[in-house]
Amino acid sequence: MKLIKVAAAVLNQTPLDWDGNRARIVAAIASARDRGVRVLCLPELCIPGYGCEDAFHSPSTYRTAREVLLEILPATDGLIVSLGLPVWHAGGLFNTACLVANGRLLGFVAKQNLANEGIHYEPRWFRAWPKGVCAETEVGGRRYPLGDLVFDCGGVVLGFEICEDAWVGARPGADLARRNVDIILNPSASHFAFGKHEIRKRFVLEGSRALHVSYVYANLVGNEAGRAIYDGDAMVASNGRMLAVGPRFSFADCHLTTAVVDIDVSRTNRARSGSFRVEVGGANQSCIQTEFDFPHIRPEENRFEPAAWESGPHRKEEEFARAVALGLFDYLRKSRSRGFVVSLSGGADSAAVATLCALLVKLGVAELGAKDFAAKLSHIAGIDLHNASSGAVRQLLTCVYQATRNSSSTTFEAARGVAEALGAEFYRFEVDRLVDQYVDVVAGAIGRPLTWQQDDLALQNIQARVRSPSVWLLANLRGALLLSTSNRSEAAVGYATMDGDTSGGLSPIAGIDKAYLRRWLLWMEHTGPDGAGPLPALRLVNQQQPTAELRPPAAGQTDEADLMPYEVLDAIERAAIRDKLSPREVFERLESESRDYPREDLLAWIERFFRLWCRNQWKRERYAPSFHLDDENLDPKTWCRFPILSGGFERELAELRRDGQAESR
Repeated sequence: MKLIKVAAAVLNQTPLDWDGNRARIVAAIASARDRGVRVLCLPELCIPGYGCEDAFHSPSTYRTAREVLLEILPATDGLIVSLGLPVWHAGGLFNTACLVANGRLLGFVAKQNLANEGIHYEPRWFRAWPKGVCAETEVGGRRYPLGDLVFDCGGVVLGFEICEDAWVGARPGADLARRNVDIILNPSASHFAFGKHEIRKRFVLEGSRALHVSYVYANLVGNEAGRAIYDGDAMVASNGRMLAVGPRFSFADCHLTTAVVDIDVSRTNRARSGSFRVEVGGANQSCIQTEFDFPHIRPEENRFEPAAWESGPHRKEEEFARAVALGLFDYLRKSRSRGFVVSLSGGADSAAVATLCALLVKLGVAELGAKDFAAKLSHIAGIDLHNASSGAVRQLLTCVYQATRNSSSTTFEAARGVAEALGAEFYRFEVDRLVDQYVDVVAGAIGRPLTWQQDDLALQNIQARVRSPSVWLLANLRGALLLSTSNRSEAAVGYATMDGDTSGGLSPIAGIDKAYLRRWLLWMEHTGPDGAGPLPALRLVNQQQPTAELRPPAAGQTDEADLMPYEVLDAIERAAIRDKLSPREVFERLESESRDYPREDLLAWIERFFRLWCRNQWKRERYAPSFHLDDENLDPKTWCRFPILSGGFERELAELRRDGQAESR
């Protein structure tokens, strides 16, 4: 047996936070040494941070990353460590993993496959390294190998797949196995999305099985740069067996996932495989050799027990709660805001946002303990953590119900009940006088009164807009972050008042559809996250039909009467925007799936959706930053681009009407 203790570290890094990133890296290395680890894999681009965006183009970014690399080297004595940073070479910038052993820099492996879909734009900054090519780069006045390398460290051969390299069909791991690699390190920056954990687990397990290697997968954790949330999800597998899996959505700065791997077992399995081809021959310049002493260690039982919620029936609900709570927590501390302000209407969206703010306290304190949780928010003076369910929540979360004559006692009681149950500070603002002043000014200027019969939309919007300045003022007074409460379904059709209910510095649920959000709130009412529990006060929210409450009560306004049933809206959005179907194709899909709705209604709703989608792209361009949670995001800055001005699908909608009418006859 040749046993080696390996570790994958998850780190909560911040772009361009040079000293903070270095401190967390050094802490991870020290922890690995204390635990007897000899091979440590750190996340992708961990030195500068993955989300530097166009700052990668600045020469000072890659120069400073190189300086920080040299500062870290002394801390690696006795270990083999991978460190991620950009390297400038031959007129291009490359995303590299640097391998360091015993305080000595060995070389740089450059990423061969760049992520260029969804929220990733790596080719904007980096160049893909060609397979089989080796070169040299200079660091600290010395030349080091760069390219498609493997490393022989004391007779144990290590290679790299860097994040996207493992997601492609022709993954570099196959070539690494032919070069007799024993351990593949995968430093990643893989953002969270619903269901993504299972995909990662498959390629880690299959890589270790098919390639006859031990596979060490490391990832970022937390809200690194504002939009993407990283869930950690470190893994170690060997020969098709999972040895260790780290926790997800951790509030800690660093977490190590360790395992003991048996190199001899991998080599034996490779030798037994009749279909396996290996490279034979002399020395190869792509294999960097160095002496390294792996001490004899006793076998350890590799045991891991995933959190109970990971295998439960409500994993998506748990993931949503934990991802957004962690995202909010990191956004709060990294922006150095002193709390959150939510305009709490008594409806589903604002109740969800307020609930998620309170969950970050419950989940964070449960994991870190009161003292360490407060230390991570040290920029906020005097957080009361003696009663984590109310003390800290009250200081961090302020909710405001802004009433007009069109508001009901039902929504007020729902808003107040949720705020009190969460432990938030709660205010009621009366804004009718402000609305009347604006209406009187404009009516006087145009020489006629404004009426609901003639000016319905304008009178609705002014109520929403009047609510914005006062809640912004409160947020400014507290140095707090105003959260917008718009959801993805509203964004798709522009069912939101720009500079009204869209006001805020962050829009945490803008990536979630309304139908799912309502199901999540029911789950929160009755069950809630493991370790946090339910929130029965949400009953008053969940009993209502969603309504903006902007028309007079006698109008009986509801969202779905204004638009269409939310489940239909969301189905049209997925078909039209995610799946890129034409109006006619959307109708054919929905007609085959939706037997409960008349054909004429489906035709009308589909046309309404496409017209509103095109008309409201400018609103989506102006939304506050939102969290990326799945592949149905509508954020035009990171996922779903659409022209602000377009032909509006006029030809396609005319075809839909014509064919629909013909088939009805």
